Amino acid sequence: MLIVGSGKSQTEYSTTWISRPGLSYTKLFKLEVDDVCLWLGYRLPLVASVERQLLSSHLSLILEKGFDDLMDSHRLPDLMLLYQLVSRVKGGVEKLCGAWSDYIKKCGSAIVVNPEKDKTMVQELLDFKDKLDEVTVQAFQSSEKFVNSLKESFESFVNRRLNKPAELLAKYVDGKMRAGNKEESDEDLERLLDRVLIIFRFINGKDVFEAFYKRDLAKRLLVGKSASVDAERSFLSKLKQECGAAFTSKLEGMFKDMELSKDVMVNFRQLVSHSAESMHIDMSVSILTMGYWPTYTPVEVHLPSEMIRLREIFQSFYLSKYSGRKLQWQTTLGHCVVKASFSGGNKELQVSLFQTLVLLLFNGGPEYSLEDIQVATGIDERDLCRTLQSLACGKARVLTKNPKGKEVEKGDSFAFNDDFRHKLFRIKINQIQMKETPEENTNTTEKVFQDRQYQIDAAIVRIMKTRRNLSHNLLITECYNQLKFPVKPTDLKKRMESLIDRDYMERDKDDSQLYHYVA
Repeated sequence: MLIVGSGKSQTEYSTTWISRPGLSYTKLFKLEVDDVCLWLGYRLPLVASVERQLLSSHLSLILEKGFDDLMDSHRLPDLMLLYQLVSRVKGGVEKLCGAWSDYIKKCGSAIVVNPEKDKTMVQELLDFKDKLDEVTVQAFQSSEKFVNSLKESFESFVNRRLNKPAELLAKYVDGKMRAGNKEESDEDLERLLDRVLIIFRFINGKDVFEAFYKRDLAKRLLVGKSASVDAERSFLSKLKQECGAAFTSKLEGMFKDMELSKDVMVNFRQLVSHSAESMHIDMSVSILTMGYWPTYTPVEVHLPSEMIRLREIFQSFYLSKYSGRKLQWQTTLGHCVVKASFSGGNKELQVSLFQTLVLLLFNGGPEYSLEDIQVATGIDERDLCRTLQSLACGKARVLTKNPKGKEVEKGDSFAFNDDFRHKLFRIKINQIQMKETPEENTNTTEKVFQDRQYQIDAAIVRIMKTRRNLSHNLLITECYNQLKFPVKPTDLKKRMESLIDRDYMERDKDDSQLYHYVA
């Protein structure tokens, strides 16, 4: 029983009990309040005294020593009881909300900042967010204060590492959208993409996500690796609702190109079927609008005469139908189905165009060196090494390499593997096209940086054209209000200097901190 008249005795009592290990502080508080009610007929002054001595005086210590353990153990009943208790004292909810925010930032930063966690970062963020949502709803009664704190804290830590979370989020979506992903049903995939979109909302560098997502989407569409076109369109619709039509216009254009390409191929096949030209190869062409798709560097390779003839027939057909247009053939994302005869039976190999060119060589000879293959195909050495590695060193080794090894080096020779065996009739070997190269990653990042420079320049010119005269600090502030990605003041200053050099604006002759628009 508590003695109300002696605050000193209460303080000593509470200090003694709080320091005892294994004691449930919330249960102690409840026991003391019940004790007061049992022995005395009135409770308000006594309950206030208990709250003051057991809660108010020690709340910071309680949160410091116990809150993280409750969160790590996901003890929802105890967290709910803690929330109910701190709600009884003045400033208690604010202190708990502060501990909540600190915990989110600490645990979230440990996931985002550590490069060793890059492979699992997105999945860990999704799981962490689900855990926090559950605590918010069940323990904190969906309190607006805690919901807002969760959003602010999540946004704070997820942007501590610029650009990387956005890049990894796009790659995570790519992994889930690819054909061959058996982990998710359509309903599960839809729910997962909704969760991904929640993480996406917290990211500042959404243009980084767009660049990597666009590149991976292009590969999925062109190589035929998309698990579900409906899921692709659904996610695109969600991005449009989230970021506006401007954000998804190019992505939507990619889907339109694929639909139009199907119509063009129907007309082309009808034309060929009624002409004297015989087609021993079934060819399908995707016509891409340059402004919609990622930039691909044209690569010239030595195509077989049959492919060259088909390409000329299609080009003649297309340009007669759409005059004034220009076709630029891209070989890097072409793919083929090649029929192959082995001693164990016939197979169909689903391969890239580069892999096809290499395999067709072995119709004319049993063995070729790396140098011979490069001369015959015209494929760049780096790409050729990756191609040969996939054919001779991967799971489906339709070629043999001499000497044996996992790396392709100068002087290596390759032969057709007539003893090749596989349980499937159609075998996919073109996964190499879906793999990301370091050069692709670097180029995508550089493209985002260049686009940001153009957007900064456009924003500064737009602001100066409207305001005519503006101080340096106000111009910086206006830029931050208009730009939708994180940017450093030093980067803004560099773009201002560039615009001054190009006579878009000028400094005041008497005040170097004042700018004038040059019409």
